[in-house]
Amino acid sequence: MSSEVYDCIVIGAGIQGSCTAYQLAKNQQKTLLLEQFVLPHSRGSSHGQTRIIRKAYEENVYIQMMQESYELWAQLEEEAGVELYRRTGLLVMGPENSEGFSRLQATMQSHKIPRVVLEKQEFRQHIPNVNLTDGNGALIDTNAGVLYADRALRAVQRLFQSSEGVIKDGEKVIDITPGAVVTVTTGSGVYRGRSLVITAGPWANRLLTHTGLQLPLKVVKINVCYWKEKIPGTYSVSQRFPCFIQMEPKEGEYDIYGLPSNEYPGLMKVCYHMGSETEPDERDKQTDRGDIDILMRYITRCLPGLVPVPAVVETCMYTVTPDHHFVLDSHPTYGNIIIGAGFSGHGFKFGPIIGKVLSQLALGQVPSHDLSPFGIKRFQSHARSSL
Repeated sequence: MSSEVYDCIVIGAGIQGSCTAYQLAKNQQKTLLLEQFVLPHSRGSSHGQTRIIRKAYEENVYIQMMQESYELWAQLEEEAGVELYRRTGLLVMGPENSEGFSRLQATMQSHKIPRVVLEKQEFRQHIPNVNLTDGNGALIDTNAGVLYADRALRAVQRLFQSSEGVIKDGEKVIDITPGAVVTVTTGSGVYRGRSLVITAGPWANRLLTHTGLQLPLKVVKINVCYWKEKIPGTYSVSQRFPCFIQMEPKEGEYDIYGLPSNEYPGLMKVCYHMGSETEPDERDKQTDRGDIDILMRYITRCLPGLVPVPAVVETCMYTVTPDHHFVLDSHPTYGNIIIGAGFSGHGFKFGPIIGKVLSQLALGQVPSHDLSPFGIKRFQSHARSSL
């Protein structure tokens, strides 16, 4: 074991861990970022070329965080000298009288989020090649768009390293010993830090076992589906086709979302916002395709310009909490261990602001956003000691 002590060790170099490490290094903290796989990799939740960025949310706290996240993404673009965001707009469709769609409209209105409500008669002229489901309303979040995910992750890691940060990849953590100085043991070395941030995605609970804590996190495998345009360009970013979310009316059903054809010319990404439970190290043993059946039916009905059989299926994982809200909190027993987990398939766009608040927690500062909705206490009946 080296005698070196880091100010902070961050475990997990996905978007949340990388943004946290970068914020710490920017604050002159000597920071080590550990990653179990060799970078870049496609084993977790931060790979792939695109994600949606939006302010269209039903909850105030997410809109408030996204206001700042947009600013921080723009700063990152400037610092990295790379385009990370393309504005496309986001079409949100949902049952007009449903609680969710009504709440979304009200929250966006109260925060004065730029939006356009599309009346049925103008829908087809503005959004060709989409059939609006009967009884659905539609609005556009005009500043939403596409984040270039792989590019963003590489840019943040590069900026971290240029701020004196150290990345050690291919180092799987096998033990954590809490204390005033936390000791982290990997297959290759032993590291010590005054604080520890765990942003390990699907592997969060495995690491938390070493700290005597388990959270109610469910890991699911997502089928990331790309569908062929019958006429190339019909739904393309260059034709100004927007991202979309189809809100689902029934309890127990999940949203469908899509991004315009872009990374694979002639193919549009359309996915179901949930999957089937899996073991993160044996992700591909899960072969359920129930979500693809749902998508095939939806595409046949609502996106007639696509061939209703997926041309490409890639894989991602979500780590889901019971309420689908994040975990951003200090460990209940060890105040210098910080946890960022349970991003539930909608965390990537928040990366820079999550990095900021997790770094504030690691520095013992009061976070700049109210994190009470993301506390571990809300799971009191679930979160349990594993000691």
